[in-house]
Amino acid sequence: MPLAAVSPALHDLSRLNTLALQAHARTVVALDRLDAVERLFAQAPAAFVLGGGSNVVLPRVFPGTVALIRLAGIRRLPDDAGDVIIEAAAGESWHGFVAHCVAQGWGGLENLALIPGTVGAAPVQNIGAYGVEVCERLESVTAYDRHAREWVRFTSDASAFAYRDSRFKREPGRWLITAVRFRLPSAWTPRLSYPDLRERPEWRDGAPTPQAVFDAVCAIRRAKLPDPAQLPNAGSFFKNPIVPAALAERLRAQAARMPAWPLADGRVKLAAGWLIEQAGWKGRRLGRVGMHERHALVLVNYGGAERRDVQALADAVVADVAARFGVMLEAEPVQVPAAG
Repeated sequence: MPLAAVSPALHDLSRLNTLALQAHARTVVALDRLDAVERLFAQAPAAFVLGGGSNVVLPRVFPGTVALIRLAGIRRLPDDAGDVIIEAAAGESWHGFVAHCVAQGWGGLENLALIPGTVGAAPVQNIGAYGVEVCERLESVTAYDRHAREWVRFTSDASAFAYRDSRFKREPGRWLITAVRFRLPSAWTPRLSYPDLRERPEWRDGAPTPQAVFDAVCAIRRAKLPDPAQLPNAGSFFKNPIVPAALAERLRAQAARMPAWPLADGRVKLAAGWLIEQAGWKGRRLGRVGMHERHALVLVNYGGAERRDVQALADAVVADVAARFGVMLEAEPVQVPAAG
């Protein structure tokens, strides 16, 4: 059975990426069945896989095939340990999946609420927020190896997770994630280490529930971050840089209020948003793009932007932060090559 091409109207990809960049592809197919995976890569070995479009910077023209991940389904699996083992297909909305778990009373992912994108993209970036990373709850990843043409299941350890990183990200174009399993603890305790969560007035009336933490995270994110549907963006555009302790000490001597978090390996994580704001980029525009007025870490598209606009702004921000602090910022979104 041949793969079905999406309507030619959807070859315009501007509505399929949260930055709303002007982008087009010559061929777009919908991947909504597992039995179509091998057939897809037999027909189009270099196809680019697009999920929720929330962590990509697309080129003006992509001459190859773009495969839209539409695999759906959520199921609970038995577990002798009493934990909740839940598997979600790669095309499920990440926020929708988190909301589903919380609605069932299954805690563990509520700190990751309202992060855009799909379930399949979550392990690639090892998404994290408010003191929780997805790798902490991940049981396994099912993926298709496009090089070896075989199916593989990775445990959390085998996925080689790091800060905003994984083996899937380090080997771009090799793995197509089709499903992810999570282990949610039967003995749940809230994770409230971040001040924004720890200091919520709601907790004064008693210990929070997963639903209460979920609601609080959603409220905090909505207050700080622009809705991509209203103002196109890709969320946090730069990673929080991790630097040697000696450099962090020198910077703190110059700016005592600089946010910094010591890590177990002796290095220190800095706040990219603070560095960008101090470099004068908060609320500043460069043509059709700019850094958001309320959150300096968020790059936004004010209308009609292309990848070259995003790249020009990102390069300018990186250069100014490096000149002022000696710290090199790294972009989070994937730069999709203009080839297929």
